[in-house]
Amino acid sequence: MKKETCASSLKDVTKQTGQLKPWQIQRAEQLMLDNLDADISVAAIAQACALSRSHFTRQFKKSTLVSPKEWMRAQRILRGKQLLQTSRLLLADIALECGFFDQSHFCRTFVQTEGVTPRTWKQNNQSPVL
Repeated sequence: MKKETCASSLKDVTKQTGQLKPWQIQRAEQLMLDNLDADISVAAIAQACALSRSHFTRQFKKSTLVSPKEWMRAQRILRGKQLLQTSRLLLADIALECGFFDQSHFCRTFVQTEGVTPRTWKQNNQSPVL
C-alpha cells in the first residue's frame, strides 16, 4: 500500500508542476541527440512523448529551463566543440555533421554562444603536444 501511495504522489507532483516525466525527458533528449545532423521537428519529438507540440514545449521548458530548440542548439555546439578538438574535419564538414545549414550558420551560432569564433576556440582549447 505504501508503494502505491508513493508512486501516485510522484505522479501528482509531476502533474502539478507541469514537468515531463523522466521517461519523456529521456526519450526527447535521446531523439534530439540521435538527430543532431538532421532536422527533427518538435512535433515529432512531442509525438514520441505522447503529447501535443505546444504542451510538450511548455513542459520541456519547465523541466529543463530551456526550449527544445535551445537544448538542441546547445547540443549541436557541444558536438561541434568535440569535433573541433578531436577531428581534422574542415569547418564546413563539422557544421554539416552538427546539423547546421552551412559553415556560416555554424560560425554565427558558435560566436553567439561561445563569444569567440570556432577557430579561436580551437586554438585556445587544443591539448598540449608532449
